[in-house]
Amino acid sequence: MVIKHKLAKSLEQAVTRAHEEGLLTAATLPEVVIERPQNPEHGDYASSLPLKLARTSEMPPLKIAEKIIEYMPSLPELSGTAVAAPGFINFKLSSDWLAQQVATILDAGDSYGNIDLGGMKSVQIEFVSVNPTGPLHVGHGRGAVMGSTLANVLDATGYGVEKEYYINDAGSQLDAFNRSLYARYQQCLGIDAEMPSDGYMGNYMVDLAKGIIDKEGKRFLEMPVDTATRELGSIGVNKIMAMIQQDLETLGVEFDVWFSEQSLYDNGQYKKAMKLLKDGGYVSEKENATWFISSALGENKDNVLIRSDGSPTYFASDVAYHFNKFLERKFDTVIDIWGADHQGHVSRMFAMVNALGINPERLKVKICQLVTLRRGKEVVRVSKRSGDIITLREVMDEVGSDACRFVFLSRSADAQMDFDLELAKKQSADNPVYYVQYAHARIASILRLATEKGIDYSEGDVSLLTTEPELTLIRRMMLLPEILELISDTLEPHHLPYYAQDLATVFHSFYKQCRVVSRNKELTQARLKLVKAAQIVLARTLHLMGMTAPESM
Repeated sequence: MVIKHKLAKSLEQAVTRAHEEGLLTAATLPEVVIERPQNPEHGDYASSLPLKLARTSEMPPLKIAEKIIEYMPSLPELSGTAVAAPGFINFKLSSDWLAQQVATILDAGDSYGNIDLGGMKSVQIEFVSVNPTGPLHVGHGRGAVMGSTLANVLDATGYGVEKEYYINDAGSQLDAFNRSLYARYQQCLGIDAEMPSDGYMGNYMVDLAKGIIDKEGKRFLEMPVDTATRELGSIGVNKIMAMIQQDLETLGVEFDVWFSEQSLYDNGQYKKAMKLLKDGGYVSEKENATWFISSALGENKDNVLIRSDGSPTYFASDVAYHFNKFLERKFDTVIDIWGADHQGHVSRMFAMVNALGINPERLKVKICQLVTLRRGKEVVRVSKRSGDIITLREVMDEVGSDACRFVFLSRSADAQMDFDLELAKKQSADNPVYYVQYAHARIASILRLATEKGIDYSEGDVSLLTTEPELTLIRRMMLLPEILELISDTLEPHHLPYYAQDLATVFHSFYKQCRVVSRNKELTQARLKLVKAAQIVLARTLHLMGMTAPESM
C-alpha cells in the first residue's frame, strides 16, 4: 500500500475511535487528504483533517488534532507525529523504515511503482489520428508522446489499455487529396494541370507524385480521370500512412489498433448510431440537412449530421465511432487526445455521448496546445529542406527521439509550449534531457566500477544508510508510485519529467556528498545497494516516458 493511503486509513480509524469514545462530536467524516508539506521541516506528510472537522464541531482544530493523535495506531513507518497550528497533523517517516525501502525497490525491480488502481478496467486511448493526407508535424508529435506515455502509466496502474489510431479514410478531405495528387502527377509528367482550390499544396505532394511515377510510370494518364484519381489517391494514402507509421515508430509510439473510418460505414455502425439518435428524439430535419439536437442537452447550438447533399459530416463519423467504442467494443473509459484545432468540438462530444445513453463521465478528452519551434530566441517557421512545413521527422533527425519525447512531455497539455532545438541538443546541465539521462549514465558507471573491483554488494546492510543525502534520495525514489497515481487520476503525464529532474537532482547531490566506493567495505556495499535502487527507479521513470536509459554518455 502506498504510504499516504496507509496514513489516511489510520487517520480515519483514529477519528472513528475518538468518536466512539465520545471525544469527538458526531459528524460526517470528510475526505481524508494526505499532502506533502512544502517545508520539509514540517515532516514528510501532513493532513488538514482537524480543520475540516472543526467546521461541524464546537472544538478548536488544534484540540481535535490532539485527540486524533491519541487514537492513531502505532505505525512502523513513522518516527513521529505532531500537531501544528492552526490544525495540521504532521508525519515524519522513520529513518530505519526508509532505509529498508531500498530492499523493497530492489525486490520489485522493473515493476517498482506499479499499483493496482484500475482493477483491469478497459481503457481505450485514441491519439494522433492525423488525416492520411500529409506527414506528421511537430504538434502531432506532442499528442503522440502524451498518448503513449499515458498508456504506459495506465498499464502500470492496473488498467487494461488499448492504443488506437483512427484513420480518416472517408469524406471530403480524401477527395481533395486524390485530386491534388492527380494534378501533381500530371504536372510532374509535363502536363499543365491546375491544382484544385481546396487542394494540398505542400511540397511533399510533388515528392509523392514523383515517387509514384518512378514505380508506376505514366499508366494513370491512360485511364479515365475518375479511375486514375481514385487509384492514385489509394496509392498515395498508403504511402502517407506508411510514412506516418514509420515516424511514430521512430518516436517510440506503437498502436494496438489502426481503425478505419470507412469501416464505420461498411460495417453498419453509422446506420445503427443514427437510428439510436433518431429513436431518442435527438435528430431533426431542417434547411435540407439532418441535425443533431444538441441544444436539448445543454449545448448553445445544434450540429449538422448530414449535409444537404447527403454526405455525412465529420461529427456524424464521430457519433458512429463512439457508438462503436462504447456500445460495441464496450470500453469502460475512452480517452480522446486531440489537437488545439479541436477545442470547439469537445462540448458537443459529451452531448452526443449522453444522447447515445452513455454516462459522459466515461469519456475523457484531452487537448494538446500548439508547439512553437525555436533556435534560442529565434522562432523557426519553415523547413530548411523544403521551405515548407516542418515535419516531425526533421525534428527527430536533429535532436533525437528521446529529446523529443522529454520536451513534448515537459509541460501540461493545455499550455502552449516552446521547443528550443538548440537547448534540446546541448550536452550540459542546462538541458534537462541530458541532465536526467546523465544521472542514469553516472549510476551505470558507478556500478561498472564496483564490478571491475569485484565488489559483491548483494549482502549489503541498508540500515547503514543514515545520512541526510542518503535518506533524501530514498524519499524521492519512494514517490514514484504516488506520481503514477496522480497521473492516472488526472491524465496529466507532464508530472513524470518533473519527477525525473527532481530525482536526478537529488541523486547528483547525493553523489557529491557521499563517496560510494570507499575503503569502508560495509558502507560501500550499502551505498551500492542504494545506487542500484536509484538506477531502477530512474530507468523505470525514463521507460514510462518512452525514453532510453543510457549506460554511458
